[in-house]
Amino acid sequence: MNFKMMMRRLVSAIVFLACFNSVYSQDSIPPTNPIDSTKIDTVVIRRTLVQIKHVPRSVNLTNPVISFKKTRALKNKPRRFRVPSFWTKKNSFTLNFSEVAFVNWNAGGNNSVSGVGKLRFDRNYKFRYIQWDNYLELRYGLNAQEDQKLRKTDDALKIGSTFGYRRDTITNWYYSVKATFNTQFSNGYKYPDRDNPISRFMSPGYSYLGAGTSYITADQKFNLYISPLTQKATFVLDQDLADSGSFGVEGAEYDDDGNVITPGENTYIELGFMVTNKWETNIVKNVGLTHDLTLYSDYLNSFGNIDVDWELALKLQVNKSIITTIGTHLIYDDDILFDQIEDDDGNITSAGIPRIQFKQSLGVGITYEF
Repeated sequence: MNFKMMMRRLVSAIVFLACFNSVYSQDSIPPTNPIDSTKIDTVVIRRTLVQIKHVPRSVNLTNPVISFKKTRALKNKPRRFRVPSFWTKKNSFTLNFSEVAFVNWNAGGNNSVSGVGKLRFDRNYKFRYIQWDNYLELRYGLNAQEDQKLRKTDDALKIGSTFGYRRDTITNWYYSVKATFNTQFSNGYKYPDRDNPISRFMSPGYSYLGAGTSYITADQKFNLYISPLTQKATFVLDQDLADSGSFGVEGAEYDDDGNVITPGENTYIELGFMVTNKWETNIVKNVGLTHDLTLYSDYLNSFGNIDVDWELALKLQVNKSIITTIGTHLIYDDDILFDQIEDDDGNITSAGIPRIQFKQSLGVGITYEF
């Protein structure tokens, strides 16, 4: 290669570099493009947002997507909000049965069927310092035997209310006022005599009204009530029973011919000391014990003599609806007299003596709470 050829190539390279430098030099102004952000101190605020048209499966969106495509309708309607109540209620109905049947039975016996129905309503209020318990209990039982008329086996109407106030929310002791009333629905007889009833509706009827103190546990399964001042009123509204002086009322005065001079009193008022105790517990699983005791002693007429009313029930829970009940009821009241003696003319020579009354029951029943 000669010298002239080398010089030509060198000049060509120099010209090429000069042209390239003139196009891409730093003094040149680059073409303007739209700015998609504005910088303020250290915060960057986007002015434009490019929508994502395609989202790969591996990308997790930060914004949740709400869809109702797989939403199912509610089976039950939503419950409306209700203001909490401090009242508790319990309604129960119990029907107990017992039955005996004989077919060609060599030892003999009568077919019989017995049934006892019980209906009870409880309405209790408890809030901080106040507790108010109310109940209504109705019981009635019948027995049907072969070749005999119906006989009554149980009969009771009971109403009770106890209001208690305590000084703080820790103690279980309450200042209490208690009122109860009980009677029966239909006539009572000393079978087989059905002509002369020994008791009727409101004959007798008993009411108690007193004030004292109560010890009530938090679960309300133990309740002890002590009242140093309680009024007991006995009502005998049937005049025939009142004239005979039944259930402690003042009897009628008769002349020598047996005519009534002064009719018997229909009420008998006592003032005394009263203690009641109710207790519920589970002995073993599905076996419960209920105890209800009332003791009363009159200050005015026979202080020291105690009237007793004690109910005890053992309940064997087969399932939610079937219960076997073994119960006892013991009553002692010196105003209820037995073995009255009359002479040949019908005059009462001996008013009788008080005795212990006892009743035992066994039945398999159905219980329904509503």
